[in-house]
Amino acid sequence: MIAIDTNVLLRYLLWDNKEQSVKADRLINGSVPVLITDVVLSETLWTLKGKKYKLDKAAIIDVVNSLFEEANIRFEDGQTVWRALNDYRQAEPVKVGGKKKEADFSDALIVNKAKFYAVENGEALDGVYTFDLAAQAIPGTAKP
Repeated sequence: MIAIDTNVLLRYLLWDNKEQSVKADRLINGSVPVLITDVVLSETLWTLKGKKYKLDKAAIIDVVNSLFEEANIRFEDGQTVWRALNDYRQAEPVKVGGKKKEADFSDALIVNKAKFYAVENGEALDGVYTFDLAAQAIPGTAKP
């Protein structure tokens, strides 16, 4: 197994630098499994949603789904990423200061990683506390 960082994953997804994208493609479609950690996934999606690429929620969902379809890609915790993707998909936008705001995928991943940790360690999770009103749309969050 190998692991890749955010820049390699972005080059693979965007093909915005031919030389680097070819190398990223060789790694991801090579002969060994490729690990994408939670941090790399979150950074990648944050970058894709940001000012330069401006991917919307539907496109972010498509990116994560496409990564699940890649034969060589392994996630740090695939089941938790999948649950986070479902929570992200279902989270409704909220109005904040007159503007519509959506939870980020990373918000859903934070909640689901906390739930996973609690279950794995035999603890009860009373909620993931956040001031982010959009993130509060994700089941398992709580207002401070």
